Amino acid sequence: MGHHHGHNHTHEHSDLKGRNLVISIILNIGITTAQVIGGIFSGSLALLSDALHNFTDVISLIISYVANKLTKKKASFQKTFGFKRAEILAAFINASALIIIAVLLIIEAIKRFQNPEEIQSNLVIWLSIIAILGNGFSVLLLKKDAQANMNMKSAYLHLFTDMMASVAVLLGGLLMKYYQLYWVDSVLTFAIAIYLIWMGFDLLKDSTKVLMLFTPDTIPVKKIVKEINAFDSINNVHHVHIWQLNEDEIHLEAHIDFNEDITLSQFDEVLRDIEDFVLEKYQINHVNIQPEYGKEGPKDIIVQD
Repeated sequence: MGHHHGHNHTHEHSDLKGRNLVISIILNIGITTAQVIGGIFSGSLALLSDALHNFTDVISLIISYVANKLTKKKASFQKTFGFKRAEILAAFINASALIIIAVLLIIEAIKRFQNPEEIQSNLVIWLSIIAILGNGFSVLLLKKDAQANMNMKSAYLHLFTDMMASVAVLLGGLLMKYYQLYWVDSVLTFAIAIYLIWMGFDLLKDSTKVLMLFTPDTIPVKKIVKEINAFDSINNVHHVHIWQLNEDEIHLEAHIDFNEDITLSQFDEVLRDIEDFVLEKYQINHVNIQPEYGKEGPKDIIVQD
C-alpha cells in the first residue's frame, strides 16, 4: 500500500481560522440577543426570524469551531482516521439546520400574512443595521477559509445569508415606517426562508455525498481505470473504490491483476508510478492497491463488497 499526503492547512492557519470563528461567535451572540429583545418589543416577525437565523448561526459556528479543533486530534487504535471527518459532519448538521429553520419560518410567515400586525419600525431599522454590520464583519473574517473548506463554507453561508436577510429586514422596516405596509414583514420572512433553503440544499447535498463515500463528481472512474490499464505490466484493474474522506484527502482503492508474477520490488515501482499519475492528474493523494496474478474472481470495475 502506498500513500501521498497532501495537507494544505498549516497549524498557524488553523489557529487563525479558530480565532476568526470565536470572534464571529461572540458577535452573533450579541446580535441574536439584541434582535430577540427588539423583535418582542417591536412585534416584527421578520426581526424575530432573523434573530432565530442568527441563533442557528451561533450554533453552527460553535459546531464548526469544535469540528475544527477535533480535526487536530491524533488517530488512535479505536479511531484510525482520527476526527478527519468532523468538519464534514458539521457541514451536514449546519445545512440541515438551515433547511429546517426555513420551513418553520415559512409556516409562521403564512400565518402572520393572514393577520398583519402593526410594527415599531424604528427599532426594526436600527437593529437590522447592527446585524448587517456585525454579520458583514464576520463574513469578511471567514471568506478566505470558506473557499477551501466545506465546514467553513457552511459557517460562511450561514453568516452571509443572515447578512442578506438583515438587509431585507432593513428595507422592510423603511417600507413600514414610511408607507405603513406591515404585510411586508411576512413577505420578507417568507423570502428569507426560501433563500435559506436554496443556500442550504447544495451544501447538504455535497456533505451527504462525502459522508456516503460517493466518488467526487470531478473524478472519472472509467477513464482512470482505462489509463491505469494502459501500464505495460498491468492486465486488469478491478474492484475499484474512490471516495473523499475530507476536504484534503481523496482515496483510491483497487485490485490490480498483473501480466506476470512480478517481485515485490517491481510492484513497488509500478505503485509509485500509479501514485504519481493519479496525484498529478486527479489530486488523489491516498492509494491502496491489492496486487494479484492469475487470481480467479470477478474482474469488474465495480464489485459489490
